[in-house]
Amino acid sequence: MPLNYINWNPSPEIFTIPGIDWPVRWYGLMWALAFIASHFFMNRIFKKEGRTEKDLDTLTLYIILGTVLGARFGHCLFYGPWFDEVDASGRVLNEGYLSHPLNMLKVYEGGLASHGGAIGIITAMILYCRKTKESWLWLFDRLVIVVPLAGMCIRFGNLINGEIVGHIITVPWAFVFENYDEDKWLLLNHGVPIPARHPAQLYEAVYCLFLFVFMYWFWKNKRETVGPGFMFGMLCVLLFVERFVDEFFKENQAAFEGALPINMGQILSIPFILIGIYMMIRSYKFKTNYNVT
Repeated sequence: MPLNYINWNPSPEIFTIPGIDWPVRWYGLMWALAFIASHFFMNRIFKKEGRTEKDLDTLTLYIILGTVLGARFGHCLFYGPWFDEVDASGRVLNEGYLSHPLNMLKVYEGGLASHGGAIGIITAMILYCRKTKESWLWLFDRLVIVVPLAGMCIRFGNLINGEIVGHIITVPWAFVFENYDEDKWLLLNHGVPIPARHPAQLYEAVYCLFLFVFMYWFWKNKRETVGPGFMFGMLCVLLFVERFVDEFFKENQAAFEGALPINMGQILSIPFILIGIYMMIRSYKFKTNYNVT
């Protein structure tokens, strides 16, 4: 194997809590870091624009619940399997979420979809705005600043887990994901060497970092030059166009995607891109009024 490939085999567990034998995982830590970092920057934004820390604490609770529930149920809905997958003998290979609805609650087993998380966040913010009478356009334009920051943390968690890997490639920066289940199975059962792949998670994480820096700069320097909803629309376009492109480098997340002209991640990105374009165009009609609906 060429020496310039990066052999990637970190343990997904940081340590195990003594006494209760509960593993603390890097992926969970990255999720926690996503919320902590987002709260830190949102606190600065709220203070700058005259909102209180109590308002932010309430919003944070809504966002955490919306993100986790949306991401989980989005995974179950978009990627399945919906019904039990069985072999020729009738043995169940994978339990379907509709056949076993309680499995939807097993977040600890993995399975979170970013598009579902986005829908959950939007739903949570709408509910928050209805309760607090806050302008939903104002809130959307501020929250999208930290969305890429959270996305970066989560994609680093995916990288550590060796999941959502890219296609096989022979470039110097390719990763050999030694913990990727499909490649590991081929090695153990058929002696097929583990191939080098695109680090697609890293591509998206780095892009999200630059996108966060840009969105924060835009808020500090340009927010008064655009109308309500513009920053929300701009984030939708910039984030989901990249997601659409990045999917060309990734392996499919579910078997049924192989029969589709584009995969599920790309299909789900298109509505967000269209919404983003609409919001950017719409914002020019209401350049300074956040009270529009």
